[in-house]
Amino acid sequence: MTSVKVRTGEPIDKALRALKKKLDKEGVMKSAKAHRFYDKPSVKSRAKAKAALKYKKPKQKSYSF
Repeated sequence: MTSVKVRTGEPIDKALRALKKKLDKEGVMKSAKAHRFYDKPSVKSRAKAKAALKYKKPKQKSYSF
């Protein structure tokens, strides 16, 4: 369970920001979104392959003359 200690006199906004940062670091929100709907294994593998392609593809530099 993720928790953030709030000191006396500390604004709630700062505590919420710290909590959000912890949740992002642990991947809680990403995991919750992934489990929101069921994806078939074929859809999962297709998405994984598409994401891998994004990193394998060499980036082209555009030169303007």
